Amino acid sequence: MLGEGFVVESLAVSVQVVEVLLAAALVLPCAVLFIEVLVAFVGRGRLKRPQASLANIRRAILMPAHNEEAVIQATLSTLTSQLKSTDRLVVVADNCTDATAEIARQAGATVLEREDDQQRGKGYALDFGIRYLSQDAPDVLMMVDADCQVKPGSIDAIANLALTTNRPVQATYLLEQSPNPSPKEMVSTFAFKVKNQVRPLGLRILGQPCLLTGTGMAFPWATLKEVDLASGNIVEDMKLGLDLAIAGHSPIMCPNALVTGDQPQQDSTAMTQRTRWEHGHLQTLLTCVPPLLWQGLKQGRIGLIALALDLCVPPLSLLVMLWVSATVVITAMTLLLATTWLPAITLYGAGLSLLVAIGLAWSGFARQDISLGKLLSIPFYILWKIPLYFKFLKGPEAQWIRTDRES
Repeated sequence: MLGEGFVVESLAVSVQVVEVLLAAALVLPCAVLFIEVLVAFVGRGRLKRPQASLANIRRAILMPAHNEEAVIQATLSTLTSQLKSTDRLVVVADNCTDATAEIARQAGATVLEREDDQQRGKGYALDFGIRYLSQDAPDVLMMVDADCQVKPGSIDAIANLALTTNRPVQATYLLEQSPNPSPKEMVSTFAFKVKNQVRPLGLRILGQPCLLTGTGMAFPWATLKEVDLASGNIVEDMKLGLDLAIAGHSPIMCPNALVTGDQPQQDSTAMTQRTRWEHGHLQTLLTCVPPLLWQGLKQGRIGLIALALDLCVPPLSLLVMLWVSATVVITAMTLLLATTWLPAITLYGAGLSLLVAIGLAWSGFARQDISLGKLLSIPFYILWKIPLYFKFLKGPEAQWIRTDRES
């Protein structure tokens, strides 16, 4: 009897340790998300407007493009009206088999054609363009993808902020919905907005750096000497921002600049895009958070610690899924084994903060995008993405795959 009681007691202690660790692992990202969204909600509209355009600066825009004949002309048309006579627009036609290079030349861009079947991906194309520009280096380099729309004034805004702060800059990058979006598309657009606008805005108001989210980036030329872009990393922009931050050049958000892309309409296309983004995010979370925290503590840099904490927040749908699963499991174990309710209560509090964060983000930034009723379809959006996360457990996406362009 004594031995049996000891086993039961040991099992209860082990269960409690697991419950505490599981609760702590979810409380942290929920708390970070809540703080970022709350600060953005309270402080929205309070940042200073952009200053007048700086004179006598040498600017260059670099655009990597792989078989983008369907979209590149529309993108270039949003750029050319924002350029000065002294600006340079360079398009890297990377392993193209279509009319991308010809269309870009007709639009007035300098076109570099790159052929390399072994080294494929955006990172290699950017490195190729930077080596070309280094022969006559600009003061500021901007990177724009070939499938987006750069809103008026955005080029001046990110270039000026990069030069006045001497830091890399990320424009607000959002996805636009189709004219008749499905509930799934609306939820996806909302989640993208939380990640790329609301949370970076909260960090900017707090005076902290942000992750690079892709297109619409500006860099003081000297900062690019600290990093190597030539890689096939599936989230090369995020990795670039982290490398720059560790090197002492932490990126910041420019809320006054806006770049938009289109939501994929086909489920297969959307899933391919989400798989690349989210698998890359999760791999970066697992591999980069420890060194970021270590460097932040070692160098006494709060910005690196803030970036590590921000990176700890997984994609919104996955965070909701993990919280629901952990809450059900811990509540069941607490009831069955009569262990302490503290981990369960802690998770209930984390869930409340997660719910409030979603509500504030919707109320302050997305009322025009999605109705409250449609927002309640989040569980169905999560179900759609479950295979994506199981695929990550089986084997993360490691190869750069370009998202198919839709007509």
